[in-house]
Amino acid sequence: MEPDRGCSPAAGEQTLTGVAASPGKATGPVAVLAAPPTLPPRRPAVTDPDAEIARATAALHQVADQFRRQAATVDGEAREILEAQALMASDPQLAAGIAERVRNGLAAEWALDEAVASYQELLRGAGEYVAGRAADLGDIRNRALAVLLDVPMPRPPVPGHPFVLVADDLAPADVARLDADTVLAIVTRVGGATDHTAILARSLGIPAVVGCAEAHQLCEGTPVTVDGDQGTVVVHSSAQQCTTQRHSRPQAARGLATGPGRTKDGQRVELLLNLGGEDPERAARHDCEGVGLLRTEFLFMDRVAEPTGAEQSAAYARVFRAFGGRVVTVRTLDVGADKPLAFLAQENEPNPALGVRGFRMVRTSPEVLRRQLAAVARAAQETRTRVRVMAPLVATPQEAADFVALAREAGIAEVGVMVEVPSAALLADRVVREVDFVSIGTNDLAQYTLAADRTRPALSDLLDPWQPAVLHLVGRVGAAGREAGRPVGVCGEAAADPLLALVFVGLGVTSLSMAAAALPVVRGALARHTVADCRKLAALAMDAAGPCEARETVRAAVDPAVLDA
Repeated sequence: MEPDRGCSPAAGEQTLTGVAASPGKATGPVAVLAAPPTLPPRRPAVTDPDAEIARATAALHQVADQFRRQAATVDGEAREILEAQALMASDPQLAAGIAERVRNGLAAEWALDEAVASYQELLRGAGEYVAGRAADLGDIRNRALAVLLDVPMPRPPVPGHPFVLVADDLAPADVARLDADTVLAIVTRVGGATDHTAILARSLGIPAVVGCAEAHQLCEGTPVTVDGDQGTVVVHSSAQQCTTQRHSRPQAARGLATGPGRTKDGQRVELLLNLGGEDPERAARHDCEGVGLLRTEFLFMDRVAEPTGAEQSAAYARVFRAFGGRVVTVRTLDVGADKPLAFLAQENEPNPALGVRGFRMVRTSPEVLRRQLAAVARAAQETRTRVRVMAPLVATPQEAADFVALAREAGIAEVGVMVEVPSAALLADRVVREVDFVSIGTNDLAQYTLAADRTRPALSDLLDPWQPAVLHLVGRVGAAGREAGRPVGVCGEAAADPLLALVFVGLGVTSLSMAAAALPVVRGALARHTVADCRKLAALAMDAAGPCEARETVRAAVDPAVLDA
């Protein structure tokens, strides 16, 4: 994104919408991140393929070293993400893809560009969490291209005053070096709530709105108010209309934001963490009641061979020990044709999101699931931790029963499934009778209910979890769980929205799993409302004409302190 795009300040106040990625609210002037390097207009002929391959390999090694050096200067999630990027830059498959294209006649720069684009296409066809890694690959491409072209990479601006950072996209390496006292908020044109950029913004406490299609219209110096809870960017017509600030949460709200989750009238609502490959010891220090979603793909991706049972058990045991005394909910491997693994023979599918993925992999590779369940069971037994296991993308009551049988055979006591497909929600009364608990994945549920690819920012309105159709399905699952006496959780990103959390509780949800940064505000929202209040809010949301109306109707009806919290 160019800093000077010939735009003019908005006449009157405008509101842009995107994806709420990091909670909080801030007001300040825009500073725009410069565009990354681009390929030259002319593509040279290759006369020495070996030399071109050596140039590309050296550039990738230099980028990997940059990430490693930066990782050594930070800790926690930032270090883990940067170390993961170093591994991606060193990926032999990426290097092999570049070499193949060079031998077919492309110069190093163009071979790099094509190889990364091909890799990104695979990731974008995956679920949102893995698709977010496509942005990380784009950053690797940009940095390696800068090395090959001998030009500097653009760095975040330093205007000498607090500002709102606006970019087409923002790399995790750039976010990791941001000064949270100077960068009031982040707005990007692309991205999703589970991208590494969003994860790091949350860890730094910087409000963020991503996937804002009109972000390119924001001019340098234009005053804006970014609401990372609602996913909105208000563009002010005059600097006199706003004061630069990050809006702090009231002391009263902070005082309520500790301890177990419960409503104003005392009903428990478990507040849990979503985890992937993060440092479990650090994650366990957060004020939560356990893990509501442990993504296990981090053990399997970028592997040329399946991790052994011993490797898996050791990794799970580390998480279980960190959360000793609290529940850990493990999601079994969520891969397939849309998330390819090098060690599994998988057919190419024209529509992988509807193909053999998630629990359906039991049809083609049942031994992989059995080995994973056995490893989880061993780790749970060794650590004496309360462990629950759930399967992704279960579509029918029979599939639920099949998974329960496999998990029980492995020695796992608490077994559940994820409700991510409308068929499972429609038959929720039958599904819940087969399992010990269910957890709703709002990201996929919205995708399949509205028939909208969740990796496409242009369809963000259809993917909004406030869509009444999605809420009706959540309510159906909640009612089934209440009738059968089974816990019903939500582990999609929607659980981090404090207003939507109230609606979910009103729909019968008994636990909410989210990023750590959202825990205090969700806990505070629950503490200000009774179950009866939540049911009234749920009815308002389901009766609304669309997601915007649902959100605004609920906003108007809640305790005003929640809007400031």
